[in-house]
Amino acid sequence: MSGPGASAVATPVSPMLVRLAAEKATGALLRDHGTLYLVDGRVVHAESPAAPGVDVLLTTGGRLPREGWDEAVDRAGAHRSVGRFLVDSGRLHDGELEICHLGAVFDAAFFALSPTSGPTRFRYGVGHWFGTVRPVSAEAVERETVRRRELLDAVWPYAAVDTAPVTPRPAAPGQTVGARQRALLAVADGRRSPAELARVLGRPAFHTLLDVRRLAAAGLVETPLDPAPVPPPPPPPTLLPALPVADPDIALLRRLRDALEAHL
Repeated sequence: MSGPGASAVATPVSPMLVRLAAEKATGALLRDHGTLYLVDGRVVHAESPAAPGVDVLLTTGGRLPREGWDEAVDRAGAHRSVGRFLVDSGRLHDGELEICHLGAVFDAAFFALSPTSGPTRFRYGVGHWFGTVRPVSAEAVERETVRRRELLDAVWPYAAVDTAPVTPRPAAPGQTVGARQRALLAVADGRRSPAELARVLGRPAFHTLLDVRRLAAAGLVETPLDPAPVPPPPPPPTLLPALPVADPDIALLRRLRDALEAHL
């Protein structure tokens, strides 16, 4: 097998996720950069500090008043049915909720499944208070994660822009950007990272990363230089061979001895 999808099959992004899917496990898969929630081996929710949650996407995006979200959490959170409450109460249509939630799941999963050196743990039986909207297969989540990684590198293969403050650069004469990228540049102040800008704008973090990389490729935001390589530590000092000790001046010693004896 060849092509972009082959890497996802040959080398899983998360071998533990693949195993849990095969086991049809239910619980929470905890990683350094986020958590995936499974029911019967399928992903039903995901969250990551790097990605805005469903609440930000709905409220900052203007689709749902913050009061409506807070009420849903208060009344349905303990029953793990916040999503269902939003639809049953008429605040969202089924299709709206499904599209928003799937976008949030794939967005958070992209960061949660990023390479990590930390431990990966699974807590059986743990569920999320949002509830199940539309389960997604672990294979689909892994495949989309790989596709997104490859897309970012194809646009601009400099991952440093993903976490650095976004600093706009002047456009070249006649250079233009679309409305979405203009809105991003309008709030880029040289201090906020792409993840912070995603929250300000109420957009998925991956799409913000993609826009930042496209802007960097066009020369419209700074691309941080790779840090200078750390120089290797200096070698331990070389011990010089001991210099041979010169023989004492025997004649001088004898004269000193003779002079001392003459005064005795």
